[in-house]
Amino acid sequence: MNRDDLTDLNAFVAVAEEKSFTRAATRLGTSQPALSNTVRRLEARLGVRLLTRTTRSVTLTPAGEEFLKGLKPAFEAINLSLETIGSLRESPKGKIRITAPRHAAISLLWPMLGSFVKDYPDIEVDVNIDAAARDLTGDRFDAGIRLGELVAQNMVAVRIGPDLRLAIVASPGYVAQRGVPITPHDLLQHTCINFRLPASGELYAWQFKRAEQEVKIRVPGQLSFNDPDMTLAAALGGHGIACLIEDHAHAMIRDGRLVRFLEDWCPLFPGYHIYYPTQKNNSAAFRILIDRLRFRSR
Repeated sequence: MNRDDLTDLNAFVAVAEEKSFTRAATRLGTSQPALSNTVRRLEARLGVRLLTRTTRSVTLTPAGEEFLKGLKPAFEAINLSLETIGSLRESPKGKIRITAPRHAAISLLWPMLGSFVKDYPDIEVDVNIDAAARDLTGDRFDAGIRLGELVAQNMVAVRIGPDLRLAIVASPGYVAQRGVPITPHDLLQHTCINFRLPASGELYAWQFKRAEQEVKIRVPGQLSFNDPDMTLAAALGGHGIACLIEDHAHAMIRDGRLVRFLEDWCPLFPGYHIYYPTQKNNSAAFRILIDRLRFRSR
């Protein structure tokens, strides 16, 4: 394929999309007669009619429809490559607003942002710490971060962290007094520290799974929080059994300040993803940030 072939194909795509030789000629910066000759030359070379022309309209033939269907992804890929090259020619600029829960912001977002803002001094990043799901468009956020299973299906979701699992923990002092639950149902005989879901305001029902058996339990307890740091502090203080994301309590489990149990009932689940609307017109700055955050397994 040579440059003339690309020119002819681009001419056909423009006419097919505009459904008018006049509008397509304006779009391409050429004359209507020249464009018409280009398309006729392409049809002659292919040996098939691509367009049906009348004095009032231009429509695709069945062959033209199939041809356009195959060409459009290729031209979209070319345009994306041209945009990427253009973005590398100049320093990316702009402001990116992200909403994220505290745990994700501290464990995944911040470790990346330190070097990111140094590498791209003309990009501003505004981070809103909020565990609740936000209306990205209505609240003017470019993207949000949530656990993979909580991202709506009408969003683009990019994985930014590994799979996670829950940890059921209590202080050694609590265990010495009350003992260790052997099954999830044993939690009903214990004092637990509840977590209130930011979005709905309801108490989280603790979920367990082992092999094919799934259990969901609403646990009893005097204390409830909508913040994992407070939940962790209460567990360390001996006020009951807590359900936390594993790495949130990892250091305390490792040094013995917390005792973990029911580990075989806590399988992996999808970790954090950054998500944004499918129709979002992504800037070069936004694409670079997404690529920096993208999870790459080692």
